[in-house]
Amino acid sequence: MMAAGLYQTAAGILERTQRQQGGVKTLVYNSKYPVLVYDLLFGKGLKGSGGWKATLQKHRARLQAELARLKIRRKVSRNEDLLAPLAGASEALLPRYVRVNPLKTSTDDVIDYFKRQGYTYLGQASSVQELGHLSGKQFLTDCHVPELLVFSPRTDFHQDFLYRSGHIILQDKASSLPAFLLDPPLGSHVIDACAAPGNKTSHLAAILKNTGKIFAFDLDTKRLATMSTLLLRAGVTCHEMANQDFLQVEPRDPKYMSVTHILLDPSCSGSGIVDRLNQLTDDEKSSCEERLLALAAFQRKMLGHALSFPAVQCVVYSTCSLHQQENEDVVQDALERNGTFRLVSVLPSWTQRGLDTFSDAACCLRASPAETLTNGFFVALLQRKREGEDCREAFSMSCNSADVELPLKRVSASTKHQKRKGNRV
Repeated sequence: MMAAGLYQTAAGILERTQRQQGGVKTLVYNSKYPVLVYDLLFGKGLKGSGGWKATLQKHRARLQAELARLKIRRKVSRNEDLLAPLAGASEALLPRYVRVNPLKTSTDDVIDYFKRQGYTYLGQASSVQELGHLSGKQFLTDCHVPELLVFSPRTDFHQDFLYRSGHIILQDKASSLPAFLLDPPLGSHVIDACAAPGNKTSHLAAILKNTGKIFAFDLDTKRLATMSTLLLRAGVTCHEMANQDFLQVEPRDPKYMSVTHILLDPSCSGSGIVDRLNQLTDDEKSSCEERLLALAAFQRKMLGHALSFPAVQCVVYSTCSLHQQENEDVVQDALERNGTFRLVSVLPSWTQRGLDTFSDAACCLRASPAETLTNGFFVALLQRKREGEDCREAFSMSCNSADVELPLKRVSASTKHQKRKGNRV
């Protein structure tokens, strides 16, 4: 029965694609079973019977033709060659990152829980390279984000009690950087401009300890419904969700006059996501110049709008894109149009920085599978200048007037779990 349901979903995707109700990639990701499309194209054939099978057989010739075109475009002769990693991507699988949710538990308790489950805790990592050496049931505390635990690739926690109860959040390390670097003080009013599906919102709430207020906006009703479930499971209570376009939010509305921090993670090309399904469902338009220019224009509007809120002090801009047009170019444009903000140099120990396309671009962070063992990502922290301050004046490196090495300031694991390398088991 379950298999039939999966195939019916795939059949529906093919029917809607034929009626031009959306691209394959969009329809796949809006479905509940994205991996099924991969299975249908490269698996061992269809099983069972029903209307779904007739639909798939009807599209069989089209699927084969599209597959042949894809192999020609990629200059390969075998189906399995289509599954090779993209150029520049890491050959190895990425580690499994688990963010501890302090609204429900503590890092110490989660570490103890996994140790009771037979996992071996190796202490806090001293470098990114250590994260790539995990195997079996070994795990570490991340070297940058202290509430992240790092496990070996393919470790699956979807059925684990801690995940199902909201005690842990499965979130890539790069995706956890925006909220971590924004770091709003307790009691702050914060906007999450493109909030769904909610991982970053839940992270902000954890940093705020459910104090203050998070205004979460998103246009996608289905994603907002998913987000509502996630936030409920995570114990988030300080949020207010709105099915609204952030660009239509009035900055001088009294409701938002106290907003001091904004997290902006707008729609982007997604070119940094390490996902083989992307390779099989993207068409030629996914990275064409025209599409990138359209995305960049939208992103510039969004960042400019975020900077227009009268009380805002800090804005984090992030994407899961590798393209300069969506990253450094957007930030440079915002700084040129708004002279009251400056870039903040965060995480100086982070080796991969922004492309050298304008002055201070190195303040931005980039992430990639090869260098940081994460998905491809870009993060920039913009801070309002103090009155009379020159843009190059050196002062506090975080919006919270804390030490520049942000990871050191919220370490929650007690010393009982800190081990020297020589004591690792």
